[in-house]
Amino acid sequence: MIVDVVAASPRPPRLLDVVFDDGTAGVVNLDEVVDVYEGVFAPLLDPDFFAQVKVDPELGTVVWPNGADIAPETLYEATRGQR
Repeated sequence: MIVDVVAASPRPPRLLDVVFDDGTAGVVNLDEVVDVYEGVFAPLLDPDFFAQVKVDPELGTVVWPNGADIAPETLYEATRGQR
């Protein structure tokens, strides 16, 4: 099953409220999803940068201005407590 993120909003420190196209919604703690905040993920430690999250409708997931993104399947699993 492929699901797309249709809405996302940030909450400090690194939480995302996400809604998927199948109606599933939840909160994702990025500290439980991102293994290491290095490379493109390092800027996510800055609350102002983290708050710049957007939904890319083409990719169906969340993205940040530096090109960081997280697979929608990973986010979906996190909202369902499967990670």
